[in-house]
Amino acid sequence: MNVKVKERIKLSLAVAVLAIIIMVVLIIVLQYQVEGETNMPFKLSKITIISTAEGEEKTGEEDINKWDFTINQNNDIYFFIESNGENTKEEDLLESVTIENISITKSPTKGEIKTYMPNSEEGRTFTYNDQYLVQDKLEYTGSKNNNPKTLEIGSKGGSAVIRIANTNIGEYISNEDQEIKHDGSLITKIGLTEQDVNFQVNFDLILTINKIKYKTNITLDLPCENLCTEGTTTKEITDMSNIIFKRIH
Repeated sequence: MNVKVKERIKLSLAVAVLAIIIMVVLIIVLQYQVEGETNMPFKLSKITIISTAEGEEKTGEEDINKWDFTINQNNDIYFFIESNGENTKEEDLLESVTIENISITKSPTKGEIKTYMPNSEEGRTFTYNDQYLVQDKLEYTGSKNNNPKTLEIGSKGGSAVIRIANTNIGEYISNEDQEIKHDGSLITKIGLTEQDVNFQVNFDLILTINKIKYKTNITLDLPCENLCTEGTTTKEITDMSNIIFKRIH
């Protein structure tokens, strides 16, 4: 076998090995794009959405009517983070949970969408105060205890909550009703349907674990179904097959 033939064989083998390496890398990259991180120390185990509506008393106006409210439709979204079985070690810490890049991908016919963080005062978890509006992002910091009012989440797992409200969907004024329920039935009382207040929101959820950031993108249709008839509705999302976390820098 002459030298030229040997060189051609070597070149062919090198090309074949390179092609196999490239193919393996492409398969790994493609698998990562589809599956994302599969062995994170902590995981998003559940998303719970609680939808309702309530009347907010008007301020600065003379009280001439028995009932005189601005109606808001609220959606409280809870994210539950827990250890990921055998992938979680004793030294693993959940350092923060961040919700950012919030955008309304489908607007409601009525109302204005506003996003609120929990308030730090005693009493209700959420208030319609502009100082608690979420601007760019909402971040919960890992701590010993879970406390939404101080924006803390357990460093070994816990829950974070955010309110996405459809505000000022209408006004309810009445002198006839003896009592009213502050729930989804108010939507019907002001002549609206669920279709009038339905909207879609999209955002990024970032978990920082052991200095490493993992990000996923989530889209939710709000509010939960049958709000007008049931008053308060709850939806629990436990199938996370479509929620893919990937590392970011």
